[in-house]
Amino acid sequence: MAIKQGKVRIIGGQWRSRIITFPDLPDLRPTPDRIRETVFNWLGQDLSGLNCLDLFAGSGALGFEAASRGAESVVMIDADAKIHRALQENKQKLQAAQVELLLMNALNFLASDARKFDVIFLDPPYRLECLPELLPKLPAHMKFDGLVYAESRGAWIPDQQWIVKRSAKAGAVHYQLLELKSNE
Repeated sequence: MAIKQGKVRIIGGQWRSRIITFPDLPDLRPTPDRIRETVFNWLGQDLSGLNCLDLFAGSGALGFEAASRGAESVVMIDADAKIHRALQENKQKLQAAQVELLLMNALNFLASDARKFDVIFLDPPYRLECLPELLPKLPAHMKFDGLVYAESRGAWIPDQQWIVKRSAKAGAVHYQLLELKSNE
């Protein structure tokens, strides 16, 4: 029996209009085109030279979009083997040499990896409600002036160490671009 697949289109950069596929799993909800367009307008269309981390890669929409827009490196983390296989297939299809895929839990990655990133995409499955647990662990992984994109179902206010640079809402999805206060 074939696994039903979802599809999402890359909206900008060198792979603009290319389609990536992902398994049809309950927690997978790719960031919609309209939201991705807004996020990459906030970040600047060209991510050349930036190092990005996609902690809950899922469909790969955010990570592959960043790579398509010139990111020097994109580390994509996901703990689900089916998702990881789909990400590998998409990486091969796009010949995305700058993308590193890791099959592991996001918290384990943060505890074991010392790299620092310019942009961290944080779009965990909504049912986990783990943004408050994850955000305090991110400063150790951020370069100076690094940014965090956080997506959640429903309104959510980060703790006092964060500045909300931009925020918007689309339906029930709330999304924000965060910066550490110490970077002011």
